[in-house]
Amino acid sequence: MANTSSAKKAARQTVRRTEINKTRRTRMRGAVRQVEEAIASGDQAAATAAFKVAEPIVMRTSQKGVIHTNTASRKVSRLSKRIKSMGAASA
Repeated sequence: MANTSSAKKAARQTVRRTEINKTRRTRMRGAVRQVEEAIASGDQAAATAAFKVAEPIVMRTSQKGVIHTNTASRKVSRLSKRIKSMGAASA
């Protein structure tokens, strides 16, 4: 248990920050899941629309320090690549 007043404050901040980060991570995962479901259904238009919503959410999550910047870039890149390959497969 925290003894000093600064340690007590740090503990309060950690609880608050953890809750915020958990919300951001959940929102990001949901957005990525929407894109993956659209890709799985084979609907490129829906996948592209979902990707346009998901990309800024993923990048914002990394900007806020919830996930690493390279992790966010990798997620966006791989989703984009899968959507583009859908178009090549159907053409």
